Amino acid sequence: MLHKGRIFVPDSSSLCSVLLQHAHGTGHEEAQKTLHRLRAFFYSPHASKLIHDYVRSCTICQRSKTEHLHPAGLLQPLEVPSSVWADIAMDFIEGFSRIGGKTVVLTVVDRFSKYAHFIALGHPYTVILSPRPSSTTS
Repeated sequence: MLHKGRIFVPDSSSLCSVLLQHAHGTGHEEAQKTLHRLRAFFYSPHASKLIHDYVRSCTICQRSKTEHLHPAGLLQPLEVPSSVWADIAMDFIEGFSRIGGKTVVLTVVDRFSKYAHFIALGHPYTVILSPRPSSTTS
């Protein structure tokens, strides 16, 4: 029986497990590639769930696949600020309802004194960088 040009395989069929073994066993790739390979010729109503469960239970994949991220390592503490406004933290807070054309709040916090500025902004906003004042004395 065909379903949209592909062979229909019911979930309860014994052929389903053989197809899963063949589709996944050719490269032991992740579930998406296995699903794509299986759906090229076959249709099963719950193929996505079956394949995800099958790939998760594959012992070869569990032994050989490693995490693609490097371990984060130890956290490094920030330096303690030595004077007011020498070290700041900034963040944008979005998602507010529009009031006076403003929907975003820019927060600027001095890490030394914990003093904060809250600046209302509207989209789109731009940033203009000005040169830092020199600290040399004449």
